[in-house]
Amino acid sequence: MFYEQSGKNNKKKGWIEIISGSMFSGKTEELIRRLRRAEYAKLKVEIYKPKIDIRYSEKEVVSHNSNSIRSTPVSSSANILLLADKVDVVGIDEAQFFDTGIVDVCVALADKGIRVIVAGLDMDFQGKPFGPMPQMFAVADFVTKVHAVCMKCGDLAQFSHRKSVSEDLVMVGEKDIYEPLCRKCFNIIKNNK
Repeated sequence: MFYEQSGKNNKKKGWIEIISGSMFSGKTEELIRRLRRAEYAKLKVEIYKPKIDIRYSEKEVVSHNSNSIRSTPVSSSANILLLADKVDVVGIDEAQFFDTGIVDVCVALADKGIRVIVAGLDMDFQGKPFGPMPQMFAVADFVTKVHAVCMKCGDLAQFSHRKSVSEDLVMVGEKDIYEPLCRKCFNIIKNNK
């Protein structure tokens, strides 16, 4: 726990960390790692995820490598502010699926002295900024961009290519629906549609 050393006031110092990248880049794995370290340090940790994310578990955040940590599913970002009481660290997974209020929620938590760790896709399946993530980058104190491996050529991948024909923006899925691609391979497929 970090404390501001300004005169006689010892207040907790909050901040916002973002972990972002394409599908299969290790965002959730890194989120779980940071949250576990906070738990080992005896900090009070709460984790939230959008209610629509039920791929592996309804009540846990689960990485593609099957690592998991307990979480509270919520239907809107406002619920996080109501539930995050007397905590040191808040983790938020799949932030791109939350409403735009998630940005203000994270700022409010950090202003209260809470460390906020957010994981989410930076781009949607079309290669465009995803939901509230651009605004999250703007207010973050720290940003970590992680990369997957391109399933076509083996280079670093930063795009989440959707293999199905659906044009729905939100489509929760896994390797059966998505594959990570580098810029070159993503553009080749996009231009051949």
